Amino acid sequence: MPTTTQTRPRDSVTKPTKLDVMAVLRALADPVRLDLVRQLRESEVPIACGAFNVAVAKNTLTYHFKTLRGAGVIVTHREGTAALNVLQEDELDAAFPGLLDAILPRRC
Repeated sequence: MPTTTQTRPRDSVTKPTKLDVMAVLRALADPVRLDLVRQLRESEVPIACGAFNVAVAKNTLTYHFKTLRGAGVIVTHREGTAALNVLQEDELDAAFPGLLDAILPRRC
């Protein structure tokens, strides 16, 4: 008798209940992920996964997004077929005041 496996919908994202400083720092330690966060921080709107200016393969980029989401640094939501990414700046600032400013100073 065949069995059915249930999978989570692709657009659902599990947010960590509490931000962990080590997970956040590990996520931000990679230059590609740090650049993704920088682009999100400088943007006034969410950025689609394919619209980032990075020189890595699509599957590598997917891994970086997964790592950032897992640490609670970003959230991704779907609008139609687009996966839009948002930096969790308020949550990060509340949990770790000054962290983003220390790592990614705002440009004047």
